Amino acid sequence: MSLKDKLMDDLKSAMKDKDTVRKNAVQMVRASVLQVEKDNKVTLDDEGVIEVVAKEVKKRKDVLPEYEKSGRDDLISDLKKEIEVLMAYLPQQLSEDEVEKLVIEAIEETSAKTMKDIGKVMSAIMPKTKGRADGKVINQFVKKHLS
Repeated sequence: MSLKDKLMDDLKSAMKDKDTVRKNAVQMVRASVLQVEKDNKVTLDDEGVIEVVAKEVKKRKDVLPEYEKSGRDDLISDLKKEIEVLMAYLPQQLSEDEVEKLVIEAIEETSAKTMKDIGKVMSAIMPKTKGRADGKVINQFVKKHLS
């Protein structure tokens, strides 16, 4: 079963269960997938759908601190549940130790020495961690090891 089919099945079950948060999260991802497909005139495979899901998770994680600052507890709990729902569609996330190990390997591969080489390291490591690690976390480890 493709990831798009799984999203459709989960949408149907969320509607039957009257789980509005899960339904909204899945609908937003499906809409984003369709938008990417229409914009680029392609049909996304599972890897492309994972990229879209990862972007949606990142959007929600980025907006979470803003909701916390404004004290919107009702929206915060829904947003956290949406993140949980969407994380189920992503591959197993890498631990910080695994990310750090990959960063060290990428630094050795690219022979990076200074902060000026951060772009080379990031371009070497991002394809290896696509959908499995947050770019901010990777960037922090790269900065840590290059400084």
